Amino acid sequence: MNLYFTHTPQQNVKNINKHAVLDLIRFTPGGISRAGIAKEIGLSRAAVSTIVNDLIETGIIRDAAQRAKTSGRPRTLLEVDPDAGYIVGIDMGASHIRVVLTNFGATALAEKEISIDIAKGPDFCISQTNDLLESLLAETGLTMSLISAIGIGVPGPIASEAGMVIAPPIMPGWDRFPIRGTLEKLWGRPVSVNNDAELGALGEWAYGAGRGARDLAYIKVGTGIGAGLLIGGRIYRGSTGSAGEIGHLTMDNDGPLCTCGNRGCLEAFSGGHAIAQRALEAIQAGKRTQLAQMKPSDVTAKDVAAAARRGDLVAQQIMAEAGEHLGVAMAGLVNIFNPDIVVVGGGVAQIGDLFLEPIRKTVTQRSLPAAANNVRITTAVLGRRSSSLGAVVQALSLAVHDIAEGKQALILQSTSDVAA
Repeated sequence: MNLYFTHTPQQNVKNINKHAVLDLIRFTPGGISRAGIAKEIGLSRAAVSTIVNDLIETGIIRDAAQRAKTSGRPRTLLEVDPDAGYIVGIDMGASHIRVVLTNFGATALAEKEISIDIAKGPDFCISQTNDLLESLLAETGLTMSLISAIGIGVPGPIASEAGMVIAPPIMPGWDRFPIRGTLEKLWGRPVSVNNDAELGALGEWAYGAGRGARDLAYIKVGTGIGAGLLIGGRIYRGSTGSAGEIGHLTMDNDGPLCTCGNRGCLEAFSGGHAIAQRALEAIQAGKRTQLAQMKPSDVTAKDVAAAARRGDLVAQQIMAEAGEHLGVAMAGLVNIFNPDIVVVGGGVAQIGDLFLEPIRKTVTQRSLPAAANNVRITTAVLGRRSSSLGAVVQALSLAVHDIAEGKQALILQSTSDVAA
């Protein structure tokens, strides 16, 4: 199992086995025993015991609950010690920043969200993110020095090694801005920078709707539309980090203008701006809708979704049409990628079945039966937390693998000491 996402360990067999064991402990639902690790990896029990004892000595993992076997003595399961330290996950979207503080067990201890406009550029958005993080730390009585690592997701194609976005369609002023370098200098902590949809896929795979899936697609529908693809337990980024840009598939050569400069992209039909624009057109056409009570320029996709939930027929039609367009694009993804599960997340998707059923129906109609009959399409269990908890997965990978290699010491022996 090859599951660590941001870390490149020193290339020797002992280290590779150590990292493989650590990831099995982190990501096996329900926990795993020493015997289970030996069976999964193909090592002797003695070799596994040596690796596990080393990891216990570092303070990263601990013996947890015991589970009775069908016969014989109970198995002792292993887990990452949640009290080993703190992690921060940040989801920077086109119109929001969400910051979540967790322990090493990825349990959310505190979180905050504010509205932003990512088009205001990196200086403004990073300043807002820093203020939000400092506020969260102050409220929990922590300091930056107690944070082991920080993960952040942004809505653009990521050059992972460089820690920056390349030609992002909805992030003017961000092209090749050194995001990771700037944040590491600002915060003095290790930082992982990734695409927000990729992090949504990781969050749902590790803690949400996609647990246990080997092939998963996460579709984030917000202001823009992006996909995170997990293939064989690993995020697929493509050669330049732009894999999963499903929002810029052409649906109609003569369709509406998209933010990327092309016409008829999926995002121009089903993204948040497109949904709000359809509502504005309906209001201007004099259609009977609750949205007409609002100032037209203030109507957002969230307002349309809320009206649809309240039974507004015009809003429901707008959401259904957006879902049908997304279903056409998703059918192509299902045919090509053949995933176990497609998780639909982001702010627009929170409407639930009113948005999801047109997607499912269209995918069933337009995908090959061999793929369509296998795939499960569902909403994100983690809701708006999918990407921020995916950022926690990445940051925690960065922290625990560095600790395992001796590159970083545990900052805390117990998080309860700080709380006290």
